[in-house]
Amino acid sequence: MTRAVFPGTFDPVTPGHLDIAGRARHLFDELVVLVAVNGDKQPTRAGETRATAVREALPPDWHNVTVTAWRGLTATYCHRHDIAVIVRGVRNPTDVRHEQELAAMNESLGIPTLLLPTRPTLATISSTAARELRP
Repeated sequence: MTRAVFPGTFDPVTPGHLDIAGRARHLFDELVVLVAVNGDKQPTRAGETRATAVREALPPDWHNVTVTAWRGLTATYCHRHDIAVIVRGVRNPTDVRHEQELAAMNESLGIPTLLLPTRPTLATISSTAARELRP
């Protein structure tokens, strides 16, 4: 059984996040959406609150997708939970450069990364923009 993790802040979860998760869930037996609790970022809501929001946004028939909040390195989570691959979405060349750096670090820690390009219709959506539009 191949398990993957899709980490992110998800502040808030966007249609782009759901698209990446939806596509990744078909590539792996199990997908864990890993809601990052990261001291370097200042999310607007607590990790478990964001994880609950992600769970509520997932279609009910996505039986092989789970959601959890995690404080620490994604690679550490992968090693502790027998997860083979990290999945990340990329919207533009800036994302690609940043994600390649993270992928190299995670590869050095023994976990490969699969970069999935965002669908063109979703490429302009970011959590930052979604926060600004949220009431």
